[in-house]
Amino acid sequence: MAETAEKREKESIARNRRARHDYQILDTWEAGIVLTGSEVKSLRNGKANISDAYGIVKEGEVHLLNLHISPYEQASYFNHEPTRTRKLLLHRREIRKLIGAVERQGLTLVPLELYFKRGKVKVAIGLGRGKKLYDKRADEKKRDDERDMQRAVRVR
Repeated sequence: MAETAEKREKESIARNRRARHDYQILDTWEAGIVLTGSEVKSLRNGKANISDAYGIVKEGEVHLLNLHISPYEQASYFNHEPTRTRKLLLHRREIRKLIGAVERQGLTLVPLELYFKRGKVKVAIGLGRGKKLYDKRADEKKRDDERDMQRAVRVR
């Protein structure tokens, strides 16, 4: 019962479907994001694109670049810049872990999903290593084989 209540309170805004295809996700975190009022209203209308976004660690803080949130029509001159750099809210120990992984190991911070949780906007970020072309092909072949096996089981 608690699982269904949690799913009801998590309302997805945008998903990065290419992230799991292009990157091998090693670890994930849930982070808050610093937004303005017009950005939140635009997100409530579902106007976001996270496919080109990525994270960087700068001066002990994590920032999200290229997250596109469309301007809110009713905001007039109080509107926001669509692709501005947005600060992510994480605990200090999580940031330290990210600094080590991104700088030393050459991994990338990739946003996986943008969603509302209890009225607050959250972003699921993943620590990913870029896949080579042969890795992508192997994953696709594995997925196709599993789909074929499921079809065969269903027919019987």
